[in-house]
Amino acid sequence: MTDLAAPEEEDLAAARRRLAAAQGRVVRALVAAGEVPDGFDPARLRAQAASLLAKRRSVVARLRPDAAEAAGPDLAAEFAAYARAREEPPPGYRADADDFAAWLRERGRLPDPPRRRAPWWRRLLS
Repeated sequence: MTDLAAPEEEDLAAARRRLAAAQGRVVRALVAAGEVPDGFDPARLRAQAASLLAKRRSVVARLRPDAAEAAGPDLAAEFAAYARAREEPPPGYRADADDFAAWLRERGRLPDPPRRRAPWWRRLLS
């Protein structure tokens, strides 16, 4: 009976690999401007990708208002350029917000953060 199970397990593993590859193509189309996979409506996929980008931008603007303010009226265009420059979003909104701020800083759109002063009690220990 184990001889019959081996081909079925191989078929299942192959099907899982194909599914994972197909899901990867859909995700790339949604978040990294990848090609639209066969069988998907390109207009609907572009609309969903734009919606996901707007959601990310909105959350990033709430988490890092300094970055949103630095981008000003160009926020949508700047965030879209930032998103296109990445293969996939970072794992989590906070990381996305910090990466966007760093991206703006590299382009001279956001000043360096102020240096943190040592706590007052550290000065007493010197």
